Amino acid sequence: MTAPGRTGQGRTVLVLGGTGEARELARRALGAARVVSSLAGRVSSPRLPEGEVRVGGFGGVDGLVAYLRAERVDAVVDATHPFADRITANALAATAAAGVPLLVLRRPGWTEREGDRWTWVDSIAEAAAVVGGRRALVTTGRQGLGAFARGVARTVDPPEGATALEVVLDRGPYTLDGEVALMRRHAVEVLVTKDSGGSMTAAKLDAARLLGLPVVLVRRPPAPAAPTVATVDAALDWLRTGSAGA
Repeated sequence: MTAPGRTGQGRTVLVLGGTGEARELARRALGAARVVSSLAGRVSSPRLPEGEVRVGGFGGVDGLVAYLRAERVDAVVDATHPFADRITANALAATAAAGVPLLVLRRPGWTEREGDRWTWVDSIAEAAAVVGGRRALVTTGRQGLGAFARGVARTVDPPEGATALEVVLDRGPYTLDGEVALMRRHAVEVLVTKDSGGSMTAAKLDAARLLGLPVVLVRRPPAPAAPTVATVDAALDWLRTGSAGA
């Protein structure tokens, strides 16, 4: 099978990014193609990938279709956060309309280990209901924090809207010692997080296990109906061959 679109350095690859995998993909694909990384702009000081970067939305599906055609994009890799389901839905619709191949790059979710005390929920609101009045360490991002009554929220940027939680501004990667110290300092009784997967923020799960704390995890949105791979190596193979493998 031939690679998506044109071949060689004349090809243009659009990477929908914002994750460590997206940055690695952009770095490793440079030289073999023109790589444009698109960031949503939701973080005030994002880590920028190598190569061309655009920041901000496209203006919905129609705007993305227009961009794909104007820039003669040969392939799109959606390497956004596993919970960026709106961006993924727009990418699916736009690439179908423009006739551009799409690959989804998603790191695997976390797997429960011996000693874990996990409760799975489908939304932040449901997570807050499970937490009740306990002191929580909430690491689900800036939105929805008003549903929690006690504890601390860790975010990269200040939260949207009012919250009763103490706010700690920080970004990963995190260490086990640092996470244990944070949970002890704030007398945390339960950890709340999304099933983001990956190693950059997994230390909080190890800390909760070590301290015997329960964890409330928000499930990922349904998987997109598109070819999907779990690693940057597999995404590079797809760009070379047009096949996402098994």
